[in-house]
Amino acid sequence: MYDSLLHVTDKYNLVTAFAFIGVTMWFSYWLSGRFTKGRIHGSAIAILLGLIMAYFSGVFTGGQKGLVDIPLLSGIGLLGGSMLRDFAIVATGFGVNIEELKRAGISGIIALAMGIFSSFFAGVTVAMAFGYTDAVSLTTIGAGAVTYIVGPVTGAALGASSEVMALSIAAGLVKSILVMIATPFVAPMIGLNSPRTAVIFGGLMGTSSGVAAGLAATDPKLVPYGCLTAAFYTALGCLLGPSLLFIIMRAIAG
Repeated sequence: MYDSLLHVTDKYNLVTAFAFIGVTMWFSYWLSGRFTKGRIHGSAIAILLGLIMAYFSGVFTGGQKGLVDIPLLSGIGLLGGSMLRDFAIVATGFGVNIEELKRAGISGIIALAMGIFSSFFAGVTVAMAFGYTDAVSLTTIGAGAVTYIVGPVTGAALGASSEVMALSIAAGLVKSILVMIATPFVAPMIGLNSPRTAVIFGGLMGTSSGVAAGLAATDPKLVPYGCLTAAFYTALGCLLGPSLLFIIMRAIAG
């Protein structure tokens, strides 16, 4: 029985990977709605589940590639590989309308710059406090603090170790969950009650899932405005991480 199942999944490994990810996403969004009322976005729960499953897969199989080390799930290596990852990043960039950014105005552009650089250097500071000194590791972990997508993209481009890339994803995941949870509570204190402030907030925070879930819990009408600049945030971070930010860190780290 197992051999037959293994034969089928090996022949259609990418289809199996899509099915497995689909079930995981469904379960994550069910957990989000059932236990957190949507305050913690389903995508964040899915990423956390993925990290947990990858860890235990490594423990039980003794491998180094997470779920890919399980023969039945080998297709995840292709689904989560560099080709489809880069395709998703490019698709995200092309999906943004430049005219919409113009509508955000200079405040949105300033918020984008401040959000990316402040998050990056906060991540770098924490990385240095934990003993990382080389430019590649510092840039990758700092990029992870920008978002959990920018971190691994930057790490893959710079040749960072899998350990450092995992830390960058974890940093971005923590940030995303904090934004989801804290936004409804701090919104009255920071005047987050209009489209203009939502645009600025999206640019400063950047994490699309965190901004979307946080604003949805605050005022659903603000979600499109916050996601407007948050969408640019990830694309811009993926461009700056392996280039300008790495150059800066190489100059600082020597």
